[in-house]
Amino acid sequence: MQVKLEKLEKTVVKLEIEVSPEKFEEGLQKSYKRNLKNFRVNGFRQGKVPRNIVEKVYGVEVLFEDAVNFIIPDEYDAAVEELNIVPVCEPKYDIITIEKGKLVFTAEVTLKPEVKLGEYKGLEVTERSTEVTEEEIEAELKKVADTNSRMVEVTDRPAKLGDVANIDFTGYLDGVEFDGGKGTGHPLELGSGSFIPGFEDQIVGANAGDEIDVNVTFPEDYHAEDLKGKAVVFKVKVNDIKAKEVPVIDDDFASDVSEFDTLDEYKNSLKDKLAENKAKYAKNAMEAEAIEKATANAEVDVPDCMIDNRVNNQIQEYSQQLSYSGVQLDQYLMYIGKTLEQFKEELAKQAAIDVKQMLVMEAIAVDAKIEVSDEELNEELQKIADQYKMTLEEVKERMGAKNIGYQMDNIKIRKALDMIVAESKKVKEAAKKPAAKKAPAKKTTAKKAVDEATSTEAAAETEAPKKAPAKKTAAKKTTTTKKAAEKKDAE
Repeated sequence: MQVKLEKLEKTVVKLEIEVSPEKFEEGLQKSYKRNLKNFRVNGFRQGKVPRNIVEKVYGVEVLFEDAVNFIIPDEYDAAVEELNIVPVCEPKYDIITIEKGKLVFTAEVTLKPEVKLGEYKGLEVTERSTEVTEEEIEAELKKVADTNSRMVEVTDRPAKLGDVANIDFTGYLDGVEFDGGKGTGHPLELGSGSFIPGFEDQIVGANAGDEIDVNVTFPEDYHAEDLKGKAVVFKVKVNDIKAKEVPVIDDDFASDVSEFDTLDEYKNSLKDKLAENKAKYAKNAMEAEAIEKATANAEVDVPDCMIDNRVNNQIQEYSQQLSYSGVQLDQYLMYIGKTLEQFKEELAKQAAIDVKQMLVMEAIAVDAKIEVSDEELNEELQKIADQYKMTLEEVKERMGAKNIGYQMDNIKIRKALDMIVAESKKVKEAAKKPAAKKAPAKKTTAKKAVDEATSTEAAAETEAPKKAPAKKTAAKKTTTTKKAAEKKDAE
C-alpha cells in the first residue's frame, strides 16, 4: 500500500491510497466466493464455475464492486494508522483507477481539529449554598401532598381555575367543521394553557351538563396554515367537573407517604434529601461553569460534520424516548409545527457547544498529562460488567481495544474536570431576591407526551445542570453502548 496526503482546507485532508496487487487480488477472490452461486455458465453446475471461466465469460469487472467493498475500509484504516491521524467523521471515497492488478482510491476525511488552550487553571467559579431552608421543606411537602391528591367530582358549583373539566368539543370555521378540531371525553385542566389562548377561560363558570360556545382566535404562528389567525367557534359540552382534593399535611399524612410515623421525622428526612440534591446541584453547576469558562478561553474550529453527527445521535435518542409513550418523531414534529430540518437547526446550536467543550476537555487532559491507571479503568469497566451481568474479563474481550480506548478517554475527561474545579477560585454565591412568578408554560399534547416519556431525565435536569461535555463513547461507533459491550472487536 502506498499513501499520499494532501491538505485541502482547515482540518480536511485527502488521502490517495494505492492498493498493493496482492491485497487487490485478495479482494477479488473474496468477491468471487461471495458471488459464485450467481454465475451460470453452460457446462458447469451452478456454484461450481471456476474463477478464470467467470472472468472470461463475464469479465473481471463483475468482481470489482464487492472487491472494493472488502478492500477499501481495511486499507483506509491501515492508512490512518500509518499516518497517525485522527479522523472525526466518515470519509468520502472516490475510485481513481480500477483494473485488474491495480486499485487506486481517494478518501476525503475531516481530522480532529487543533485546540489552542487558554487559561484553565485558577478559573473563578461560583460556590453555591447547600443550606436547606424551612420554605424549601414546606414547598417539598406541598409537592408530595399534591402528588397524593385525589380528584373528586364537583356538583355544587361551577368550574373554576384548577379544576379538570371533562369535555366534548367540535370546532367550526365559518360554520364548517374543520379537521383536527374535535374531541370526546377530553380531560382539560383549566388554567394549564394546554389549549389555545382564551379557550379554558371560557369554560370557567360553566356547570356540569352545560353546552356552550367558545369563541377563540388561533395564533398567527399556529402550525396549521388554514387556521393561522382565524376566528373559530367550538361547540363544547361539559360532561363533568372534578376538583383536586389535597390531603392535610399532618402525622397521618407522613405515615401514609413515608416510612415515618410523625411529620417531624418525615420533614427531617426531606431535609436530608434536599441537602443531598442541593450538594449535587452545587457541584454540577460549578463543573458546568468551569467547563464553560475553560472553553471560552480556548480557540478551536469545530468541523460541521462533528456537529451533524452529534445532532443525528440526539435525534435517534429523542425518537427512542418519544416511542416509549407511543409517539413517533414525525407526529411530535407535526404537533409543534416544525420540520425535521428546523428541529435539527435548533439542536445544532447546543450540539456545537457540546462538541467544542468535549474537544477542549480532551485537550486539557493531554496538556495536563492526565493518565488512567489500570485500577481506574477496571473500576469503570466493572460498572459495565455489573450492568450487563458479565465478568470483567468478558467485558474486556467483547468490547475490544478501540471501545476500551473510548472508556479511557472518558475517564481522562472526568479527571481533567475534577482538576480544573479543584484548582479554581471559589466565590460564594451572592444572595438572590426571589424571582417573580411566571405564568405556567403552555404545553401541547405532544409536549405532554414527551414530558411523560422523559420524566426521569427531566427530574434529574431540575436537580442538577448539565455538568459535562458530550462524552466520547463506544456508542458513537456501534450505535449503542450495549452493542459495544456485546460485539467482539473486529481486530
